[in-house]
Amino acid sequence: MNDQAAVLREKVLKKHQNSLRNCKTLAVLSGKGGVGKSNLSLNLSLALTKQKQRVLLFDMDIGMGNIDILIGQTASYTMVDLLEKKLSIQQIIKKGPQNLTYVAGGTGISSVFEWCPSDLAHLIKELNSLTNQYDYMIFDMGAGMSESVLRFLKAVDEMIVVTTPEPTAITDAYAAIKLAASYSVSAPIHLIINKTLSEKEGNQTYERFNRAVQQFLNVSISLLGIVPDDQAVQKAVNRQIPFLLQDPKSKASTSLVDMVNILVPQDDRTATNTQGMFIRRLKRFFLER
Repeated sequence: MNDQAAVLREKVLKKHQNSLRNCKTLAVLSGKGGVGKSNLSLNLSLALTKQKQRVLLFDMDIGMGNIDILIGQTASYTMVDLLEKKLSIQQIIKKGPQNLTYVAGGTGISSVFEWCPSDLAHLIKELNSLTNQYDYMIFDMGAGMSESVLRFLKAVDEMIVVTTPEPTAITDAYAAIKLAASYSVSAPIHLIINKTLSEKEGNQTYERFNRAVQQFLNVSISLLGIVPDDQAVQKAVNRQIPFLLQDPKSKASTSLVDMVNILVPQDDRTATNTQGMFIRRLKRFFLER
């Protein structure tokens, strides 16, 4: 009887500990289009699910969302329906490959961040209902850095900036970080250098970029990873299959796995749930004005 009681207590304790797992919110952005941001958001999310992490990926590029296209699916409901029809978040969450769940961007609204207060209040209420259901919420941000985008960035736990070694991409990524810094966005910033010809090129790009933001913006950024210019990526895009699933041994896929090893804590026993803090920050920056 005592043994049965001990087993029961252990099960309850494990269930309680799981419910308190940290829900980290990540915003993925870039200074310009064409750097592979959405594709990396998708495959990074899948790499996290491979590590048994519960992930919800949001396509925040309303009107030009493409996460569902990259997966080769058609979403019945999208963020547009959430706002226009006031649906619940559970109604628009769609199952993707490998236990990934995602919310499609849809079409019909010019910008996800040009909402009226009632839209924002509805979104925040629905996000709040997801407490303890996920380990990661990843927001694939759309183009542009409006005031509303900057407020949203102030609410998330961390930011991931995607760029390439191309000078115009570097310049635009720098401009995005500069604008965020001027708006007092304090979330830690990780950098992904995509489409590199070599690891050396990626490291040199990061070192130059980091020196510039430290010197002129007084901001420190960490290098999350370097993704090589890999033919496997384009082949996967053409087939509408995430490259991590189509070719898990490709160089691009390997780089994503390395990033996840950096993102996921090796020991999460001391982790606390930050979903509540994310919601409180959203309310403060959007509703309590």
